[in-house]
Amino acid sequence: MPDWVDGKVYFYADSGPRRLMDLFSVKWSSMVLHALWHWPEGRARPGELQRSLQGISKKMLLQTLKELEIRGLIHRQVFQVIPPKVEYSLTPLGKTLAGPIEQLYQWGLEHRQALDEMSENRRKHTEASASGDLR
Repeated sequence: MPDWVDGKVYFYADSGPRRLMDLFSVKWSSMVLHALWHWPEGRARPGELQRSLQGISKKMLLQTLKELEIRGLIHRQVFQVIPPKVEYSLTPLGKTLAGPIEQLYQWGLEHRQALDEMSENRRKHTEASASGDLR
């Protein structure tokens, strides 16, 4: 819950919820965590993840994986073989976050029509803004 000061709500920058939302500011974080949550045997190679996440570039995937590893949400295992092999899996902490992400994913499935309407409304607003016809 946010703090209340003089009858007004405050969301402090160092609060848990704000720091959690900061994690979601990286566009692909939740999708990578969600993919690893569902991945067979719970671990995946970077190329497999990239192919499963339509639209993510290799550079963005590697940046996201590094960020999630630094935060302690995923584990990177390097195998000493030729050619090199790397696999990623959720840490115990990552698993605790993947469950709520799954709930958001399910919400998205259940409310697909509402999401489509939101996208359409945004598209119309963007077109109206570009033409200067805001009413």
